[in-house]
Amino acid sequence: MNTDPLIIERTFNAPSERVWKAITDTNEMRHWYFEIGEFKPDIGFEFRFHGGTKEKQYLHLCKVTEVITGKKLAYSWRYDGYEGSSLVTMELFEIDHKTIFILTHQGLESFQNDDKAFAKESFAEGWTHIIGTSLKGFVEFQ
Repeated sequence: MNTDPLIIERTFNAPSERVWKAITDTNEMRHWYFEIGEFKPDIGFEFRFHGGTKEKQYLHLCKVTEVITGKKLAYSWRYDGYEGSSLVTMELFEIDHKTIFILTHQGLESFQNDDKAFAKESFAEGWTHIIGTSLKGFVEFQ
């Protein structure tokens, strides 16, 4: 069983303050992430959202576990009605008014399920699009 975390790194042509606001402000998150009812970058804050395909939606249950304002955000990630729990960490490093953004999603192997939506490859595809296209476009062109 592969227990290596999924890591995606991208460089955004935007200052880290802009990226931090995009990943922590509910109204901004709705433009590039998922339709989240409410979000606060406070340890212990719980949030939920639906995601998946047109054919099947999953209720994601998340809880903020670590915050270093402007630099790091981490939250647990699990699914309602399914076994397993994982951890998503987003780290920001500013260099010359650009932001190096590193997403780490660990614990994916805990989702023991035959549904291909829980395969590491599906997470890699999803995060690559969310971070490399949606978030990048939002912070660079808004």
